[in-house]
Amino acid sequence: MHTVTLIPGDGIGPEITAAMRRVVTSTGVDIDWEIQEAGEAVMESEGTPLPDRVIESIKKNKVAIKGPITTPVGTGFRSINVAMRKALDLYINLRPAKSYGCDRYKDAPGAKPIDIVIFRENTEDLYAGIEFEMGSDEANELRACIEELEGTAIRADAGISIKPISEFGTRRIVKAAFDYALANDRKKVTCVHKANIMKHTDGLFLRVAREVAEEYADTGIEFEDWIIDAACMRLVVDPSQFDVMVMPNLAGDILSDLCAGLVGGLGIAPGANIGDNEALFEPVHGSAPRRAGQGIANPTALILTSAMMLRHLGEGEAAAKIENAVNTVLTERKTVTYDLGGEASTEEYADALIAEITR
Repeated sequence: MHTVTLIPGDGIGPEITAAMRRVVTSTGVDIDWEIQEAGEAVMESEGTPLPDRVIESIKKNKVAIKGPITTPVGTGFRSINVAMRKALDLYINLRPAKSYGCDRYKDAPGAKPIDIVIFRENTEDLYAGIEFEMGSDEANELRACIEELEGTAIRADAGISIKPISEFGTRRIVKAAFDYALANDRKKVTCVHKANIMKHTDGLFLRVAREVAEEYADTGIEFEDWIIDAACMRLVVDPSQFDVMVMPNLAGDILSDLCAGLVGGLGIAPGANIGDNEALFEPVHGSAPRRAGQGIANPTALILTSAMMLRHLGEGEAAAKIENAVNTVLTERKTVTYDLGGEASTEEYADALIAEITR
């Protein structure tokens, strides 16, 4: 039996989490779910959206899976997802984008299946959260310092963010991408960056990536790098040319959503946050509070995320059953949710997957 911390989330989170649990149970894997509430649901009662008990549970069990949690835009608490990644040093954000019968290119002449894995550095870059509010003493002092050192004028009505990228953080995420490629018979690693403009941050990322690539030169894995704007264009023109991609935090956030769009949308985009000691699995999409309670939410992303979790737990056969069931149901398109052009409810869709798994 595996003990896994389960964070249902809010919005559509509880509904799709229930569907995911049913699908995982149908594979025959025995999991003891240790439920931990977080987010808006506990903000009023516990004074924080992320109580210490949640982090303690993940540290104890080493593996967690969560539904989406609402992050207020512009006001309120900072992202719980970012806070959890920082608290547990989950430096790998792993986001696969794979064809499951509903990608944008499947009917194009000569189209090839998409199978891209994005490694997004998870702890640095602008997501480190080093910001200074417009007009604050800190912002004014920093603005004066920058103007003196760089000779660059910064408006007084500007907020300021700082973007840290380190050799340590870069080296471990790039090595993780190469190690994944080796372990999964992948042929190429692509580094994505903006080193032509941000020479001391993205430039450092690119330099270290090239150094790491040299360490793997005798493995046969090809290495290339692309500026992020060119990479976006090439992804849209021909996504099949990419395999494993590695990049800083902000670029990874953007490109992983782009890749999700290529294969059918965020509703089928799984994800994982992995560190040296713990792993937290979560879908890429948000909590969609306007759809909550209607029974129509698409649970595919969380279900595919559970397959990633099962592989992490050494349950590869069960993971393959889930992935094959998703591929069959989405390809047939007889029982799919509204966002994929169907009329099935969340539970009806889960029933269709379970029928395939237990066939």
